[in-house]
Amino acid sequence: MDISLKRITSDNYEVISLLEVEEHQEDYVASNMWSLVEAAYNENYVVRGIYLSDKPVGFFMWVKENHHKIAIWRFMIDKEHQHKGLGRNALRLALNEIKQNKDINEIEICYNPLNPVAKTFYGSFGFEEIGMDKNGDDMLALIRVTQ
Repeated sequence: MDISLKRITSDNYEVISLLEVEEHQEDYVASNMWSLVEAAYNENYVVRGIYLSDKPVGFFMWVKENHHKIAIWRFMIDKEHQHKGLGRNALRLALNEIKQNKDINEIEICYNPLNPVAKTFYGSFGFEEIGMDKNGDDMLALIRVTQ
């Protein structure tokens, strides 16, 4: 499976912005278009397109929240490409890229606690739940990175 993460540029932002999740998943993730707008105006936001060979199939956005912590804010696979193992491979690539920054010792992700797949999926990568966010809406899970 030829999965890669690519920078989002003027050449591919439009096709990335058009990727969609299933209708029942829309409450769990912001639109890619909105995420790209956020990233354009915030220097600590990193966006990546998830590609299968040369075809865009998903999207990531992570944010450097402080000197030692990165939070994955957006992660989606297009509805036409779900349930094929692409998300698992893409998350592995994203975690590897994030870990290249030797200052980072925490990687955080949040998800809706009513999402039945999220806890098991993220737990399989080593994310451990640490409690609800300050608004009580999303579960926070953390990987502690040892360099």
